[in-house]
Amino acid sequence: MNGLGNQIIVADMRGRPDRVSAQAAIAINATPGTRFDQIMAIHDPRTPGTDHYVEIINSDGSMAQACGNGMRCVVEALSAQTGRTAFSFETVAGLVLGDRAADGRISIDMGTPKFAWYDIPLNEEFADTRQVELQIGPIDDPVLHSPSVLSMGNPHATFWVRDDVWSYALDRFGPLLENHPLFPERANISIAQVLAPDRIVLRTWERGAGLTLACGSAACAALVNGARTRRTARKATLTLPGGDLAVEWRDDDHVILTGPAELEWTGQLDPASGAWTRDGAAA
Repeated sequence: MNGLGNQIIVADMRGRPDRVSAQAAIAINATPGTRFDQIMAIHDPRTPGTDHYVEIINSDGSMAQACGNGMRCVVEALSAQTGRTAFSFETVAGLVLGDRAADGRISIDMGTPKFAWYDIPLNEEFADTRQVELQIGPIDDPVLHSPSVLSMGNPHATFWVRDDVWSYALDRFGPLLENHPLFPERANISIAQVLAPDRIVLRTWERGAGLTLACGSAACAALVNGARTRRTARKATLTLPGGDLAVEWRDDDHVILTGPAELEWTGQLDPASGAWTRDGAAA
């Protein structure tokens, strides 16, 4: 599937005791026809009152705590299968709610952002994470500097720029910043340009996946960071390489991500080896 171009594999693991292994994820991503950004593995619920437990696996085999675009794909897949439009999911980051509207757009309640340095987490104490000391490039003329950082279930750093986000070599800076010592669990790295209080242009280097066409949790982080630094309103459209996402930081502190999801093709997966049998393309 894809969520705004973000390549997602939704693996139905319900009724099974095993898991999609890190080795399988790496093997799947090594094949050009099945390269992906995240695997969303749907398991039986672990907590009463939730519909499913969802495990999120990056293309390098590492685990992710949150993936907004992937959760939209999960909602779309389950809605097509069951006819339901509302779901509650448990993830390692907590409860996630999803709802499919009549027009096909899917909204995900991504929960509440965390701003304390130890919750993100950072390796250094910062009293105010709206702007932290981190830069790339010459010390007297840095290319990127002073990001806003927070957790949307996973760590995010948003670097603010005034010029075109495409003028930055994110493919070169992204790996360095993702693995910077400031981030003990690595981090998602975004470059954001504010065009208006309700419009942000965003590019993201995803932790464990690299450059992607869209990152839902990064879009949420950029909107929240924009609002708390008074660069933006609490509701905006974010333009990513794959298209537009709508994000709202509600007064109850919950962040709502809205956008599309679509099926590309189906098949059968061996969760231990990563071997595929492909059924065919979606109609």
